[in-house]
Amino acid sequence: MSCRLSVNLNKIAVLRNSRGGGDPDMLRAARTCLDAGAHGITVHPRPDARHTRHDDVLALADLCRARGVEFNLEGNPFAPPREGYAGFMALCERVRPAQATLVPDADAQLTSDHGFDFARDGDALRPLVARLGTLGCRVSLFADASCDVAHAAAIGADRIELYTGPWAEAFAAGRGAGALPAFADTARAARAAGLGVNAGHDLSQANLGAFLAAVPEVEEVSIGHALIGEALYEGLATTVSRYLAIIDGAG
Repeated sequence: MSCRLSVNLNKIAVLRNSRGGGDPDMLRAARTCLDAGAHGITVHPRPDARHTRHDDVLALADLCRARGVEFNLEGNPFAPPREGYAGFMALCERVRPAQATLVPDADAQLTSDHGFDFARDGDALRPLVARLGTLGCRVSLFADASCDVAHAAAIGADRIELYTGPWAEAFAAGRGAGALPAFADTARAARAAGLGVNAGHDLSQANLGAFLAAVPEVEEVSIGHALIGEALYEGLATTVSRYLAIIDGAG
């Protein structure tokens, strides 16, 4: 099974918003990633518009559609509309992303740091997942290792996205080998339940290869923070190419 790379551009938007104006340019960054071979683009707009904004979502959706690549829109499906933010479901209805990744993050949360409790959240998620399906979106649910994949499948999702923050933390502390079995077991269980498997959060050039070697069921990785940080030293196109080489080596 080959894994695909979707580049998360949120950090490009953070840098742009820190000064206002249009630099660095989100569309130019997206084109650079795609020209280097990335398979898709991911953004996670939040209600406070602290990075990716409504207009970015529209422009990137158009670019991905024109280039024939996947656009992955992440967000909290329960986030309501407010000034400058249409609401996650409304954004999905507007741009119809190839994939909608649902994440249980609160407004003030710095970054996503846990998956859904499917037993608790299933009844609320089920109609939203069905609604996204009618739009033609593949639906992925953010999930912790050792989550109840049977509940995720019953909700009607197409995939889960494994939250890999704990793996990255364990790897950095020299405890990576002990963290991998939970991810591998969850991925196998997800596949057996009819779900595809994505992965994301704090994946980097240092830890990606070992993760994919242990969890070969992963179909897509979404990588932003580390990739954009590494690109400051190596260049954006070069960094994307290096991630693709790691993915190819693990396949």
